[in-house]
Amino acid sequence: MAFTESIIAHFRRLENALNQALARLQDTTDTEALHNVRINLRRIRSLLRPLRGTPGVAQLDNAAASLGKLTTPIRDLEVLIADLARHPLEWQTNVRKTELQSRNLALASHPLLFRFPNLLHDWPKSFHRAKRRHAKRRVAHRLSRQVKQLRLALADGHYDRHRLRLLIKRLRYVTDAYPQFSLITPEATASLKVAQNALGEWHDRFVWCRQAENQQDLWPLLPEWQDAQETALERAEAALFALSRALTSKTRDASRS
Repeated sequence: MAFTESIIAHFRRLENALNQALARLQDTTDTEALHNVRINLRRIRSLLRPLRGTPGVAQLDNAAASLGKLTTPIRDLEVLIADLARHPLEWQTNVRKTELQSRNLALASHPLLFRFPNLLHDWPKSFHRAKRRHAKRRVAHRLSRQVKQLRLALADGHYDRHRLRLLIKRLRYVTDAYPQFSLITPEATASLKVAQNALGEWHDRFVWCRQAENQQDLWPLLPEWQDAQETALERAEAALFALSRALTSKTRDASRS
């Protein structure tokens, strides 16, 4: 029961943080509101995923995934605008600011944005009523499987870096959600964050380059972004190597004991 109550208490904290971030979306000058919405969505999904099979989890997780997908292009646009503002390309920046306003208005009236807080609020009731046998074992198994999956992916030099970025994100957030079941060292946890940030820098430039190839007004920035993408990937590869070593060190230590 203590484990169940700890999950619900953590969930309520995340619910409160997400609702505050959603409220901040009304302030068009708050450039971090949407980013905070997305971070808290990831944290909620990381808490829920190991509990799949419990009533209400799949519905709420799917809704959170849909909201995340809905906001992805808007967040990508925010990040692009921030980079464009560093260059003397006022027209390109203003055009995308207008597009951002339009997208934000559409998001503000989207039915999911009104339905999701109710789903959040109601889930703990379903969790309380459900049979929660073997919940600890299920969570521990989930974390073990994610660590193994990431280790294998890191060992494969040809593994898609976009998918690898998602695996790193998922392990980092589920470790934050269930620190009592963590199978990795504090050094590996820190390496997860470094690798996620490095891959994020590369991913942003990858997206910008793809956009610039199809949007003529961005062509002047394409050479710079291509160079930056290569540099970011080199840094990311170094961070991935360090992460791989940090994750395998736990196994080596365990084998000696």
